[in-house]
Amino acid sequence: MPRSLNLVASRRRRKKIINQAKGYWGKRKNVYTISKNAVEKGLLYQYRDRKNRKRNFRRLWITRINAAARLNGTTYSKLIHGMKQKDMQINRKVLADLAVHDADTFAAIVQEATA
Repeated sequence: MPRSLNLVASRRRRKKIINQAKGYWGKRKNVYTISKNAVEKGLLYQYRDRKNRKRNFRRLWITRINAAARLNGTTYSKLIHGMKQKDMQINRKVLADLAVHDADTFAAIVQEATA
């Protein structure tokens, strides 16, 4: 009995990888074995950096809140502690946006938290 080859499925599988490698340089874009490694590595970076983006934004928000809090005579840690004591539930993203764009509202929040 002759060997059966599913050429349609294997071609589709290879074509999917080659299409994902569009824009890569050299053999990475058109040689299947090389592009497979490059695409897998790219997907790993993509997965890792989705986590890192969240980490980096949180660091940025904390830095902005701390700078604005110091302008209002307190520190980041004292502000967050005071907000937890007063049960003020404003997340760091919103707090950082207020610190940058609406200094008066941020100052009122600092007054309420440290009072």
